[in-house]
Amino acid sequence: MLKQLATEIKATMGIYEPRTDATYGMLAEFAHPGELVKAAKAARDAGYKQFDTHSPFPIHGMDKAMGLPNSKVGFITLGGGIAGLSLAIWLQWWTSAVEYPINISGKPFFAWEPSIPIMFELTVLFAALATVGGMLAMNGLPRPYNPLFYSDNFARVTDDAFFLHIAANDSKFDLEGTERFLKQIGASRVEVVHDRGDAE
Repeated sequence: MLKQLATEIKATMGIYEPRTDATYGMLAEFAHPGELVKAAKAARDAGYKQFDTHSPFPIHGMDKAMGLPNSKVGFITLGGGIAGLSLAIWLQWWTSAVEYPINISGKPFFAWEPSIPIMFELTVLFAALATVGGMLAMNGLPRPYNPLFYSDNFARVTDDAFFLHIAANDSKFDLEGTERFLKQIGASRVEVVHDRGDAE
């Protein structure tokens, strides 16, 4: 139960587990970005849920084609900002009114006007740190090991190649059926990727 939950959470970050026979998934190459967008939409429409696309550059419309929801990083940023603002208010109140109360010309020990710069700075600082931390956590980064690196063709993804990877853990994954599906939607080359478990 917990292992299945952990596998599903990792899959949302694009980290897929190999099957017991070390099959990691199927990698299909497409000729250009337009074909990759169509292939991603076809994979989503066919019911595949654990798949990802790889290209040398961001492709406009790929999120929609893959059916990806809006990013949750904005909520993490908001939480970090609220935490920073709360800490700043408490810090200013505690230092001015509790621990070091100094009477200056009869002014109140705690006033929000002189506290604005501290509140602003801590809000921005915590929001920025939460954004970076949330982004790394949701992307599953840093991630120096990926079984896709065992594919000889995958090295071209930083140059001129466009790939669609369907994970072996997907409930619809079938060696023959998935290969047939990928060829039907226009893949020029289909390769089964195995996780050898050693980093080269």
